[in-house]
Amino acid sequence: MDIANLVTTSAKAQNDREEFDRLVRRCHRQAYNIAYRLTGNHADAEDLTQESFLRAYRFFDRYNRSMPFENWLYRIMSRVFIDELRKKPKCHIQSLDQPLPGNDNDSDILLEIPDPDSDPQTILMNQTLEENLQLALNSLPVEFRVAVVLADIEGLSYEEIAQSMGCSLGTVRSRLHRGRKMLRKKLNIFPKEETADDENDSYTGLGIEETA
Repeated sequence: MDIANLVTTSAKAQNDREEFDRLVRRCHRQAYNIAYRLTGNHADAEDLTQESFLRAYRFFDRYNRSMPFENWLYRIMSRVFIDELRKKPKCHIQSLDQPLPGNDNDSDILLEIPDPDSDPQTILMNQTLEENLQLALNSLPVEFRVAVVLADIEGLSYEEIAQSMGCSLGTVRSRLHRGRKMLRKKLNIFPKEETADDENDSYTGLGIEETA
């Protein structure tokens, strides 16, 4: 066994681990925010964030340093999210304010939600992300949802989104145009004038702030 090569390999692995740890600390908060916007709940967001970082670490030797780490990570997260979503059966989204229909002889059933006062993070999240917007996002096709979240909530440029989603600028523009149009319909938002420039047709003015 070549001891010199073994020492060199060990040192490189240690350097890679330290570099990866620094990158994780730098972008963990934003990664979780994106995961929450995509999944719509804390538990799935935690799972998506963890799985994305695990895959990123597993393939860190393939990371091209010419690309921002965040863009590479969001590409991994998008793929993980799409793969997991396609494995799950489609589910019906029920508004918390809408009663469930009862049996023939029963009145409608109101959902009873536990008091969230014991969870400050849940309170903060509820204050910063309106339920109707999240439900509308959840209803979008997955590729459109990813594009809209990255552009209009996280503020990534078209070039960064193309890198993150592994597609062309034209595809990004198409997904954003169609996704925003569907989102407007869901939220009953209609701009005063239609514009051909999708970059001016965003939802960054809806009061969505980054979660803590």
